[in-house]
Amino acid sequence: MTITAIKAPFRADHVGSLLRPESIHNARQQFKDGGITAQQLREIETAEITRIVDKQIEAGLQAVTDGEFRRTFWHTDFMAHINGFEGYTPDTGYQFKNVVTEAYDVRNIGKISFDKNHPFVQDFIEFKEIVGGRAIPKLTIPSPNQFFNQGIRDESIYPDLEVYAKDVIEAYRDALKVFYEAGARYIQIDDVYIAGLSSPDIPFNDGQYTREYLIDLALRVVNGVLEDKPEDLYVTTHLCRGNYKSDWAFEGSYALIAPTLFAKEKVDGFFLEYDDDRSGSFQPLEHIPVGGAKVVLGVFTSKRGELEDKEAIKAKIKEAAKYVPLEQICISPQCGFASTHHGNKLTEQQQWDKLKFIVELSKEIWG
Repeated sequence: MTITAIKAPFRADHVGSLLRPESIHNARQQFKDGGITAQQLREIETAEITRIVDKQIEAGLQAVTDGEFRRTFWHTDFMAHINGFEGYTPDTGYQFKNVVTEAYDVRNIGKISFDKNHPFVQDFIEFKEIVGGRAIPKLTIPSPNQFFNQGIRDESIYPDLEVYAKDVIEAYRDALKVFYEAGARYIQIDDVYIAGLSSPDIPFNDGQYTREYLIDLALRVVNGVLEDKPEDLYVTTHLCRGNYKSDWAFEGSYALIAPTLFAKEKVDGFFLEYDDDRSGSFQPLEHIPVGGAKVVLGVFTSKRGELEDKEAIKAKIKEAAKYVPLEQICISPQCGFASTHHGNKLTEQQQWDKLKFIVELSKEIWG
């Protein structure tokens, strides 16, 4: 059966990344050691993407991803290929709650624009061919707001943050056009930066910009990118508090950003983390307009393999429905299973069991 009409996000959805199999880990190491060519590595990745597309369809998902199998990190592989940026290895990685991440980041080295030959374009074209109309091929990319993290912008090139923002917006507008022409109709922009703006533990007022200004700027950046997007292109955003080897980076409810971003961001859906107490209450959802964006509740954790208690999940959804209509609610894991190549601490079978469980539970709730 060929699926021709969508309205993403779906009742049962998922954030995107999946655990890399040993075949990919081994092939990456062989390529690094000079044992295989780049083409041979790509062929192994393609075979595994084909396998996990089938597995997602078997699980009952209406939207499937490539598992981010061609990436090392969820964001830097994309960001490093935007004109005006390069990848590099800093002295240290990011400090998470219990671990420091592998060191890698991007930095601004010139004027910003989108390269129509960005490798993610061909990756998506090949991925869409693998899906072959059996499901909706979902593309995940980092939010334009990821370029506003501290240390990325070169102030000698862009002394004015508003000018920098303007060029980031234009680059992403061009990116959406190119991906749309390549056949993308469901794109998710992953945004740790915005979630960080809502964390009281992260100091954003460095004397130059207030948190309030940066929240407003983050809204203007996303809405600027989405201005005049095609009606049949569905764009959602995922607000993440960090996901690395089953560890997390920060905590805090969505209360600080909800009155601005939940109320006014022109996305078709919000993927929100609600898998533990770090997430705070569902009350910020009251700022999402009735009949507006869908809310994908990440009430299942991708950090552990054990299945959640069905009745506890239903109780959470019932609580959330006090603030946003049940018809606007969907469910998913709180994040991907492998935001980086390392992956979270669960087995691949536990990953598939969890996705099947989400699909089954969605049918019980919504029919």
